[in-house]
Amino acid sequence: MIVDAHMHIQPWRQFRPEALDKMTKGRPDIDRIREMCDDPGAFLRFLDEQGVDRAVLVNYVSPDIIGFTDEVNGFIGRYCRGHEDRLVPVGGVHPRLAPDPAADLTLAVQRHGIRVLKLHPPHQLFRVNAYRDGGDLPQLAPLYARCAALEIPVMVHTGTSIFPGARNKYGDPIDVDDVAVDFPDLTIIMAHGGRPLWMNAAMFLLRRHPNVFMDISGIPPKALLDYFPRLAEVAGKTMFGTDWPGPGVPGVRCNVEAFQALPLPEPARRAILGGTAGRVFPLP
Repeated sequence: MIVDAHMHIQPWRQFRPEALDKMTKGRPDIDRIREMCDDPGAFLRFLDEQGVDRAVLVNYVSPDIIGFTDEVNGFIGRYCRGHEDRLVPVGGVHPRLAPDPAADLTLAVQRHGIRVLKLHPPHQLFRVNAYRDGGDLPQLAPLYARCAALEIPVMVHTGTSIFPGARNKYGDPIDVDDVAVDFPDLTIIMAHGGRPLWMNAAMFLLRRHPNVFMDISGIPPKALLDYFPRLAEVAGKTMFGTDWPGPGVPGVRCNVEAFQALPLPEPARRAILGGTAGRVFPLP
C-alpha cells in the first residue's frame, strides 16, 4: 500500500491572488489540477495513474495569507464523502480568529467528517504552545484536549513557507515539545519534518515523544537522507508525502519512484510509504 500523507485538493476560488500566483506559476498541468479539485472521480483516476492507494487531503483556515475560510471544511468533507476508503479529509480551525476553536473543531468533525486537524503557524501567525506561560492563545489548550478526546490527530506545519505574508519564525518545530508533553494522548504530526532549517529538532522530537510523528512532504526525495541520515531508525513514525501540487513539487509518481530508489532497508521503505500512515490514519 502506498499512501500520500500530504496532498492538497483545495477550493481554488478562495485563493488570494498572490497566493494563487505562487501555486500556479510554472505549472503546465494547472487546468487538470483545477478539474481534479472539482471532481473526486477525476482525482481518484489520477491516483490510480500515479500508483497511490490512499491520499490525505490537507486543508486549513488562513483567510489573511492564503484566502481560505472555514468553508474549506465543508468543501473537503463533501469531496471525500463516499470515498473514505481512499481519501482522508483534513480540515482546519483558526486559533487566532475563532472565538471557540474547540467548538469549531467539534462542528467540523460532526458535520463534515473531518478526521485530522491542520494547523499552519506560519500562515496563521501563532505559536502552537501559546497557551503556556501567559501566552496570548489560552484557547489552544481546550482545542488540543478536544482533539485528544475525539481521537483527531493534529498536523502542524513545521518548516518554512514561501507564500507572501508567511512568518517563518512560527515554523520551528521545537514548540511542539510543549504540546506533546502536556497532551500525551494527542497524536501530533510534524508536516515537512522542519525542512529546511530544523530537521535536527524534528528528529529529536520524534525520538523523544511516542505521540509525535512526521511526514516528509515537500522534501525532494533525493535530499531525504541528507536531511535525515538516520531515517530508517524512525521509519515507524515517518510518512511519505508529496505536498503536491504545491510550489516546486513536480509530480506524485516521480516522487514515489525517487523515494523507492533510496538505499533504505525494505521494512523501512514499506513503513514510510504506507505502513505508518495506515496506523495514524486508519480506515473509518
